[in-house]
Amino acid sequence: MSDKRSIFEEVGAETGTRPERQTGVIDKAARRGARRGIRVWLMVLFAMVVVMIAVGGLTRLTDSGLSITEWRPVTGALPPLSDADWSAEFEKYQAIPEYQLQNRGMTLDEFKTIYWWEWGHRQLGRAIGLVWAVGFLGFLVARRIPAGWTGRLLVPGLLGGLQGAIGWWMVSSGLKGEMLDVASYRLAVHLGLAFVILGLLAWYILMLGRREADLMQARRGRDGKLFSMGTGLMHFAFLQILLGALVAGIDAGRSFNDWPLMGGYWLPPEPLSLTPVWRNFFEDAGLVQFMHRVSGYLLFVFGIVVWLRARRSANTRTRGAFNAAMAMMLLQLLLGIAAVIYLAPASLALLHQFGAVLLFTLILRARFLAQYPISQSVRGGA
Repeated sequence: MSDKRSIFEEVGAETGTRPERQTGVIDKAARRGARRGIRVWLMVLFAMVVVMIAVGGLTRLTDSGLSITEWRPVTGALPPLSDADWSAEFEKYQAIPEYQLQNRGMTLDEFKTIYWWEWGHRQLGRAIGLVWAVGFLGFLVARRIPAGWTGRLLVPGLLGGLQGAIGWWMVSSGLKGEMLDVASYRLAVHLGLAFVILGLLAWYILMLGRREADLMQARRGRDGKLFSMGTGLMHFAFLQILLGALVAGIDAGRSFNDWPLMGGYWLPPEPLSLTPVWRNFFEDAGLVQFMHRVSGYLLFVFGIVVWLRARRSANTRTRGAFNAAMAMMLLQLLLGIAAVIYLAPASLALLHQFGAVLLFTLILRARFLAQYPISQSVRGGA
């Protein structure tokens, strides 16, 4: 019979008692390590996608996108290695409309310059796919992916594979008929998907930067109205990026270099001259630039509305995030005006494109902090 015990005696105080058994407890140290490592991996992918967007812009500005006329996902990783190989690639390029109607007389050395731009663009895409695959499979095999994140981390890889196919769909549009460049709407789809991938990576990086328990706690203090307005601002900015791709696709940024007028008028001349009518919204340089301008003005006005609403937030970090997004929006507007006035030189056009990347990321960050505000003291410190 066991000895009598005092009702005031602490349970487990006696020697030799077994420790309390814990069930259902997550290995927090392991999960923290996985989140940190995965976050670094996603940061690398994010940086590579930003570089990919920049290289894609330079490929477009140098008219290099049609220099490789075949889609060879595996064997295309090797460039021409002999004079005979270079001559064969050049002959293929000479058969397409861009050479026959625009670049007739181009030398082999000049062809090599644009070829290397497009080859580098495709190689970077392969490198991004490789980094994603190695990282994903490595974390998966090691069982270091946090619960609920396997599907999320699979999505960027699937979208990256789709992006390669869309890239070829875009290039193929300029290899026949009388097209001197790729179809602008296909370029918009290609760039749009790049920003979707970039946005997913940015959101995952933000989420993995805080513990799951912290996110659940922060969500209780979310600003639902500001989050919804931030979502609308994100979608509006994405639309503006797509319109910018249409502008780049047909070099519409160099068609009218006065501002705020266009050729001395508020509306471009003969905006609906092409038939059928829908072609004007993709192929008429004046109308496409006009749409991009007007959308930019409306985006800026809506950005001010969202910013004024964000100023009422009690959270210092959330207000600061929307302040940064608004400041970048103003800078991006000024860069767009400068690009118009100076006929979109390559350096300014590339800076404007990078500004779109930065603006989109800052809007995502502000939206995230509206959804998951960082707790702060009464005095406002984080």
